[in-house]
Amino acid sequence: MMKTFLLIVTALVLSACSLPTRAPVTPTSWMVAPERVGAPRQARTEYWLKIGPVAVAPPYDGKSLVYRLGDARYERDFYNVYTSIPAEMIGSAERQWINQSNIFSAALGQGNSYFSYYFLQATVNEFYGDYRVRPEAVVSMEFLLSYTNSAKGSSMIGTNRYTKRVALKDNTPQALVLGQQQALAEIFKEYENQLNQYAGNLPKPLGQ
Repeated sequence: MMKTFLLIVTALVLSACSLPTRAPVTPTSWMVAPERVGAPRQARTEYWLKIGPVAVAPPYDGKSLVYRLGDARYERDFYNVYTSIPAEMIGSAERQWINQSNIFSAALGQGNSYFSYYFLQATVNEFYGDYRVRPEAVVSMEFLLSYTNSAKGSSMIGTNRYTKRVALKDNTPQALVLGQQQALAEIFKEYENQLNQYAGNLPKPLGQ
């Protein structure tokens, strides 16, 4: 009896060892990186602008692409992900865009220790693909420009909100990423115009 049992166990082990192994599935990575085109503007100010980290509202703050399939139904695609979290990806594109616009003398990241009198914060409230009716990329952002006030701490110069919906040619992840990139480019372009207006009438730095 014991001999028969051992033979069965050995056969099962050998059978398991002979089964084909599947390679782990590697997610496809995507980058949303809108680029500014056209010549730089004429500089509006000699001062520097510090840009804070971008805040991204959940559930859009993870690396997975997010699909909206119903009024209250959202899904994350774990097989299609961004190369970095949206906060880092969008923040990098934002700084590069504003630097290339030439409105301020320089646009610095939060990690820079240089003190800047002017400060820009951005929040991404929506960043997903909407598939409820027709496929669309949805991006919503809010910008808050402020300056340091010795008496009040920080005082607001202006706050602006933008929402863009870009129709997609199909339901593929590539189409969504390209749509998000176009939507971000449109938002950055509109805010660049607004930022240029702000820069023409900035409050003077402390001590000046």
